[in-house]
Formats: sequence, C-alpha cells, structure tokens
Amino acid sequence: MCGIVGYIGPKNVTEVLVDGLRRLEYRGYDSAGIAVVRDGSIEIRRCAGKLRNLEQVLSRQPVSGSYGIAHTRWATHGRPSEENAHPHRDCSSSVVVIHNGIIENYLHLKRSLASSGHRFATETDTEVYAHMVEANLRSGLTLEESVRMALGEITGSNSVLVISAETPGKIVAARNGSPLIVGLGRDENYVASDIPAILQHTRDMVFLDDGEVAVITRDNVLLTDSKGGPRPLRSQSISWDPLLAEKGGYRHFMLKEIHEQPRAIRDTLYGRIWLDRGTVDLGPMELSEKDFQTASRAIIVACGTSWHAALVGKFMIERLARIPVEVDYGSEYRYRKAVVTQDTLHVFVTQSGETADTIAALREAKALGAKCLSICNVVGSMATRESHGVIYTHAGPEIGVASTKAFATQLVALYLLALHLARCRGALSEEEIRSHVQSLAHLPAQIEHVLKTEGEIEALAKRLFHATDFLYLGRGINYPIALEGALKLKEISYIHAEGYPAGEMKHGPIALIDEHMPVVALAVRDSVYEKMVSNIEEVKARLGVVIALTSEGNSELDGKADHTIKVPAASDLVTPAILVVPLQLLAYHIALLRGCDVDQPRNLAKSVTVE
Repeated sequence: MCGIVGYIGPKNVTEVLVDGLRRLEYRGYDSAGIAVVRDGSIEIRRCAGKLRNLEQVLSRQPVSGSYGIAHTRWATHGRPSEENAHPHRDCSSSVVVIHNGIIENYLHLKRSLASSGHRFATETDTEVYAHMVEANLRSGLTLEESVRMALGEITGSNSVLVISAETPGKIVAARNGSPLIVGLGRDENYVASDIPAILQHTRDMVFLDDGEVAVITRDNVLLTDSKGGPRPLRSQSISWDPLLAEKGGYRHFMLKEIHEQPRAIRDTLYGRIWLDRGTVDLGPMELSEKDFQTASRAIIVACGTSWHAALVGKFMIERLARIPVEVDYGSEYRYRKAVVTQDTLHVFVTQSGETADTIAALREAKALGAKCLSICNVVGSMATRESHGVIYTHAGPEIGVASTKAFATQLVALYLLALHLARCRGALSEEEIRSHVQSLAHLPAQIEHVLKTEGEIEALAKRLFHATDFLYLGRGINYPIALEGALKLKEISYIHAEGYPAGEMKHGPIALIDEHMPVVALAVRDSVYEKMVSNIEEVKARLGVVIALTSEGNSELDGKADHTIKVPAASDLVTPAILVVPLQLLAYHIALLRGCDVDQPRNLAKSVTVE
C-alpha cells in the first residue's frame, strides 16, 4: 500500500524521486523519505506527515547524487513518525531499504537478529529486512544474492528496493506479492510500485513477477528468478496519456475523475460493441466460447468499491445469461473452502490488478481448477497475468483514493461480459443484444447530462453537510449503488453512512430515522418504483429528510421528497452507472464543505496490497 520509487541516471535525482512520490502519494501519506547516493555515501531525509513536509526538509537540507530511492508510507507496524519513516538502515548505515508490504514473521526474525548483535532503532517490520541483508552480506553474498535470500525468508506480501554504499551504481528490486514495475530508458532506468510514478519518463515497462529480483544500473536491467536463474526482460508499452495523471485545472483528482467518466466509458466500449451488427466482442483470451457456453454458474470476487460493481454484475449476468451468480469478498473467498467445479466461471474485479485479497482468491480458484477471468484497469498487473482472460477497463490512471471512473468502467465491463455470456449460451436473440448495445452506446452522453447538474448538487450539499449520519436506500439492481453512495460519503467526508436494500429498512435501520437523518432514495421509474415510493412514505412518516434520485419527467416525488435530483431515463441495466454520478458529486461537495482532504482521506490508501 506504500509508494516506492527509484531512479538511476543523469537527471536531477531528487527532483525525479520527489515527483514520483507526488504521483504515488495516494498509496500512503503517513510519512515520506528519500535516500540519495553521492560519491559512495548515502544521504537520507525523512519526516512524518505528508510529502509537502519532506519537500520543506529538502528545501532546507538539499541532497543530490547519481541515483536514489524514495518512499511514501501507509503505516502498518509502528506509528507515523520520523523515526519510523522509510528509508531504513542496517547497523552500519551502509544498507538502505524501502519497502511496500508486511513482513508477517518480523518478530521472530527481529529476535533472532537481535540475539546476533543487531541493533534496532524503529518500531517497523521493514528495518528487519535491512539487517537481514546486512547479515547476508557479512557471510560473503553479493547484494542481489543477499536481497534474494532475505526475500525467501520473510512471509507476507512484499516488495523492496535496496541500495548499499558498499555496492555502488545499482538498485536491487525484489517482489513477492506487492506490485513492482521497472521503467526502461536510455542511459537511465526507473523502478516504482505503480505506473503513474514514472509514466512521464517512459512508457516501456517491465512488471516483475513474484520471486523475481531486478538489478538496475544506469545502462542495464538484469532480471533473475527466486533461485538466481536469468529471466527474460519482457517489457510492455503503456498507452495511458501522462496528462490523465495530472489535475488538468480541476481542484482535486476526484472531481476530475468524476468528470472523466464519459470518456472512460467510451474508451472501454471502443472496439467491443458494433452498433450496425449489434454484437459484442471481448477480444482474444484463453477462455473459449465453449467455456462461456458450458458455464453453469459464476462466482464474482472483489473488494471495496469493486465488490459493489460485482453485485451489479450479478443482476446483469443472471438476467441476461440466466446462470446463477455468487458474489464474494476477496478477503473471505479463500478461507471458506469454496465449492469449485470445472463449469464454474470465476470473475475477479480489481482496478489495480494487485489487490492482495483478490489475487490470493484468484490463485486459490486456479488451484482448484477454475476458469478465471479478470476485469482490470492496469495492463500487465498480476491479476491480468494470472487469469485465463482479461476484460480491460480503459479508465486511465485513477489517482483519487475514492474510486469513481474505475467503478463506472467496471459496470460497463460486467455488462459486456453478461451480453457475451448470453450470446454464447443462446439466452438472448440478436435483436435483444442489439438493443442492449444501443443502451450502452448512449450511456456516456447520459452521464454528461448528469454532470451538468453539479451546481444543483453542490447547493444541496450546503444543506446537508452538517449531518452526522446518512441512510442510502435502493432496490433491485440499484441497491448496490446505495451501498456505493454510502461508501463514498464515508470515505471522504468521514460521515457515518449506511447503504441498504430498501426492503430491509423495516428490519432495523428504520429505528435510526428522525428529523436529523438524511435518507437518499434511489427511485427511478423501473419495475420496483412503486415499492420505493412506499419506502419514501415510511421515511417521511418518521420525519426523515428525503433526497430522491428519480427519472427526468417524473414529478410525482416533488411533493413527497424534501429534495429531488433528476437523471436521464434509461434502461434499468445502465441506470446504476447513471445514478452513481450524482452520489459521487454529493459526497465530494459535502467533503469539501467539511474541510476534508478529498484525494487523500485519512487512514486509506489507493491499492490495498496487504491482507
């Protein structure tokens, strides 16, 4: 979950590293630090708090050199402090390490090292790794051998960058679970935990596999496996526009990414739907048409916002393809001894492709013989490499910690998957598929229309931002959007919010409703509209403040709800992607009015790469 970056080359090392951290700060912002090598010595600057604090330190105590590594931290072991900030050193301060992940057996290792005379200065698990490398070097191993041996002795999901004053001119990078990417340049090379950190410098990137160790010098990258055997350097060209990782005049990345959703959806649909033929094409993959045709059920696995997308996907696939669908949390799947058969299709939904729980579930499913498909936003990520097939979402880099455009494109990808399954299984006619394709084609314009109501939503936020609790209600395919709306508000405004299927309100949540409780009701004109109106009446009878999202042209709720937000009328399967937009904007403007850090909410990080 932390952000790590390294650079070796002719550019200003400090500027490259700090800029990389700035683009990675969404991965953690409890502390930050940098280590730069100059003339055989390593200089370190660290501080607690956000990156701007480190930048202030560097303005007072500048460092320069020929290469270096840097880190922004999401704290796991040890409180956020300068003492616990990375980089960490060994006893001699010769070996310097930065780390993303958790060393689960660090206490055992720490005790063993301490008994051998190693002295520890921090509360972190990471410091153990520096001392392990030091011990290995003392035994006569090279730096890369020392790093590899240490990696094999620790448990948990980890990636590390290591430099040593005794072995100048190289950065050693190693991965076992947590993402790590090497960027290739001319007379320079880069390494980072995520693409945006180095995208403005190179598009030619190598995604490390678990157990791999990379020795990075100015003019070469040598890749080896867990046993030290050579590995081919297979690079991928990243097509993301670096400008997508900039704010582009918006106040926050989150707001920019909300407004990018029409573009992201168009890009996700591009080349996959054909209006003239009314067909869907998911592109080449190992999964055959027969695999989809013979699937008797599907299991969708995800975490967080992606899990809400998966719930929507359940409605889509069951409705269109007529096979039963289970939705499971990645963090729970591999601990429940799932029943997997050869005709069970597993779908893993992950923005980053590196979410630790989702990857663990994917590996468990594959080990049980399942056919595995991933829906992912990052080319070359672990989920995409380990799946039998991938549907890429073309959202581009998503920097805001609270997911917006990635969620919208996941909904679209799941809709495409449902249509593909339906076609393979003969569950829909060509005319029916054509109708769905047309609905998808209209979706970007409908979202653009919703975005024009931002001023209205901002005004509504001014009436609601003092509330301490919210309730979000929806039915059918829209109840997962109630969950997602509540999650967005919790994530960035720190207001307690709960999402519920509206029919469950009378089974408990109704006890919370009074004149201080805003209730957001998703009440578009669909097959359960009348039931949603009844739920609104029940809320009003208890003096709740109702904010109703309903279809344009429907004035029936104007007298029942305290506030209404109108969205374009659309087919029910695309409605979730439309309804979530005003909920994203409402959460954003409420958080803004409460003075919250929208892009970097407390305690959260963008990619959850540890259990």
